[in-house]
Amino acid sequence: MVSADRLAEQVADHIRGQIVRGELADGAPLPKSEELIQRYPVSMPTFREAMRILEAEGLITVRRGRLGGAVVHRPSPANLGYNLGLVLAAQRVGIDDVATALRHVEPACAALCAGRPDRADTVVPRLRALHEEYLARIDDLVEVVGVSRRFHEALVGLCGNPPLIVLAGALEALWSSHEQDWATRIRETTGVPLRERRAAGEVHGRILALIEQGAADEVHRLVTEHLTSAQRNPSPAGPSAVIDTALIRRQPRG
Repeated sequence: MVSADRLAEQVADHIRGQIVRGELADGAPLPKSEELIQRYPVSMPTFREAMRILEAEGLITVRRGRLGGAVVHRPSPANLGYNLGLVLAAQRVGIDDVATALRHVEPACAALCAGRPDRADTVVPRLRALHEEYLARIDDLVEVVGVSRRFHEALVGLCGNPPLIVLAGALEALWSSHEQDWATRIRETTGVPLRERRAAGEVHGRILALIEQGAADEVHRLVTEHLTSAQRNPSPAGPSAVIDTALIRRQPRG
């Protein structure tokens, strides 16, 4: 006889497969529980356990109450970032170690962006839009940090190498959550001088130009220098702070 736990895992396995294959679209509502129970003839407690498994994996969000239901989420680097954060937090790894890792992988992604033969259509327009948004929002520290993080995340997300996009994207998700929290807190105290924000924007413009030119080696060097300089700002979570997974959990889904 199959146990209730095993039945719940089987239901979760089947729905997970549909999400991964794209048969259930990202952001779409999961079919109502009554319909799913007819499809998977299990008890309500077993069905709820299957939903809990999927929710814990970040593949659905269950809404309680009269207008309840579940919304589908395709796996993303942000999901991996949260799980990676749990592992690193359990090992008491500092957020500064995440910054060090990014200084090695993000320049490689930027170089791949510059090497894409289709970069004029796939990479440059997105980076240019983010650069222009950065300049437009430069007076607001929290907003401009958010745009800056999206620029750096785009260097990873547009590199064209799926394993790097996922792995480096998970690191970016970890770092972005902490840097955004840092910007929110520091705005109320010392802030970041406008001249430093403008200087960072100028570097973003140079990165964009080098990618547009296809200068892979040059953009690799520039991104390395930029990250080394930018990460000299106060650590997003304080000196030697460990990873705070609560910050990642609070980040909105893309």
